[in-house]
Amino acid sequence: MPDTRLPLERPRVIVTRHLVPEVEARMRELFDVVLNEDDRPLSREELAAAMRDSDVLVPTVTDRIDADLIAGAGERLGLIANFGAGTEHIDLAAAAARRIIVTNTPGVFTDDTADLAMAMIIGVPRRIREGTQLVRRGEWSGWTPSGLLGRKLAGKVLGIIGMGRIGQAVAHRARAFGLEIAYSNRRPLPDAVEQMLGARHVADVDTLVAEADILTLHCPLTEETRHLLDARRIGLMKKGASIINTARGELIDQEALIAALQSGRLAGAGLDVYPDEPHVDRRLLDHPNVMTLPHIGSATTEGREDSGHKVIANIRMWADGHRPPDQVLTALVRT
Repeated sequence: MPDTRLPLERPRVIVTRHLVPEVEARMRELFDVVLNEDDRPLSREELAAAMRDSDVLVPTVTDRIDADLIAGAGERLGLIANFGAGTEHIDLAAAAARRIIVTNTPGVFTDDTADLAMAMIIGVPRRIREGTQLVRRGEWSGWTPSGLLGRKLAGKVLGIIGMGRIGQAVAHRARAFGLEIAYSNRRPLPDAVEQMLGARHVADVDTLVAEADILTLHCPLTEETRHLLDARRIGLMKKGASIINTARGELIDQEALIAALQSGRLAGAGLDVYPDEPHVDRRLLDHPNVMTLPHIGSATTEGREDSGHKVIANIRMWADGHRPPDQVLTALVRT
């Protein structure tokens, strides 16, 4: 059925988290907006109330919008304009059933996340966290030939699981460091792209995991990829290998990861995401060569401004009665 909704001059927009000042100022100009000034995460009850009282909800990855919340939404809610590219926290099938459009902000954080992943790809093999802590504790006794020996990058195999925008951006950066790039993806990249990136496709994830000296995750979270790295797959990895995760914490079986780190099978890990955020397991914090970052892959001023302006563009197009440019394709949603 075509959208017969009349254009909305000033839609009521509720934003669940504090955004950068430039974006919030523009929203005030354009919309009847309710902002989250103190940046406190909304409770489930508050989120439900917002969905009953808005034309547009602007959530983030920290908001779990399930089928029950969508079923209880007000009749006026017509758009969920997500701040960020990932939409696994939104029940897309339930939204489609209610004829609620969902949009996201793809492509904005590609370089920012790839930069952070590359920092950990370098930092974990070179034991950057250990060195920093040694100096900060005042325990560094000076240079020695055998002090804090890490592993060089050149010639090592970087395994990339998920070769979308971010995976390709990581490969582009990694090539400059002399890493051999192997990747797993739902389908191989075109030959010209593989040649440009110096990357080779490995069809079997187990084979890629076993080959990699450093394994970095850049795939979406789905039921198929949840615990993609479980105890069995981690057991296939080389002794002394490292894991980097800037995607989603649930991609890794955390208990299996911790066991491999504590046993010494894995040399270290670089983690920007966790399965129970903001909680970070104490055993990860205590390990000397685990870089634990607070989900800052997209945390640049430029990226957050660009994402906010994409949200605004999606709302304006929807309010004018047009299809938003970043509508998530519901045809791909399983019902």
